[in-house]
Amino acid sequence: MSAPDGSLRIQRFDAFDRTLHIALMISFLGLAASGLPLLFADRSWAQLIARAFGGYGVTGTVHRFSAVVLFATFFLHVGRLMLGTRRNGTRFMLWGPDSLVPQPRDLAQLGQHVRWFLGRGPYPRFDRYAYWEKFDYWAVFWGMAIIGCSGLVMWFPGVFLRILPGWALNVALVVHSEEALLAMVFIFTVHFFNSHLRPGKFPMDPVIFTGEVTVDELRHERAAQYERLERTGRLAPADGPSPRWLVKGGPIIGTVAVTVGWIIVFLTLWGFLQD
Repeated sequence: MSAPDGSLRIQRFDAFDRTLHIALMISFLGLAASGLPLLFADRSWAQLIARAFGGYGVTGTVHRFSAVVLFATFFLHVGRLMLGTRRNGTRFMLWGPDSLVPQPRDLAQLGQHVRWFLGRGPYPRFDRYAYWEKFDYWAVFWGMAIIGCSGLVMWFPGVFLRILPGWALNVALVVHSEEALLAMVFIFTVHFFNSHLRPGKFPMDPVIFTGEVTVDELRHERAAQYERLERTGRLAPADGPSPRWLVKGGPIIGTVAVTVGWIIVFLTLWGFLQD
């Protein structure tokens, strides 16, 4: 199929990937917006946010509901990875051009990218995932495991304290809050820059909403993937046009997410500066 400018569109993310990303985005924003007033409960601005939710009781409920959505998203994603491994072999997930696992070429392309930024070399020949996308992915994957486990300890202390010492609850609180703050700052700065604010994509990259890129984009941004798909005869056009509401609504959703994210970063820094 063709894009509005007449160029051929190639599918990069399918409907399952896009749906999981939307669920991840909404649940993460819910966790961040409800978690801050719980963490900085003695601040006047945090109390204002809690009142907007309907009180601290409702804020806690929103936080836990968002956590359930995030857990579901995480396990659905892992389940799909395991299913893909069974169908295509372990190498498909752990290595190769379609893998999100960091590989030696990623380090080499990081150096090439720096040289390109300085005008001292050509643009790197990226494949399906660039080094910064893998960094984003594993930062979130690792963070979800730490935040999720520590959050469960605090959510169900009666269960976990049967096998853990009492001081583990204090450790869980510190780990949960510190790792959550780190995750929020990372997502709302590094990830948002990579996905929305970097040159050529501002004010946002709509691919995670539409799931598609044009052939020209693919050839320029991911030359190695383009040539591999062309060589193997898999450079197939996307099936059908993207839904109009998705094309129009994606940038709006992305803009709202960026705005809310930066507000949360500001409040996080303000909360620390008030100490």
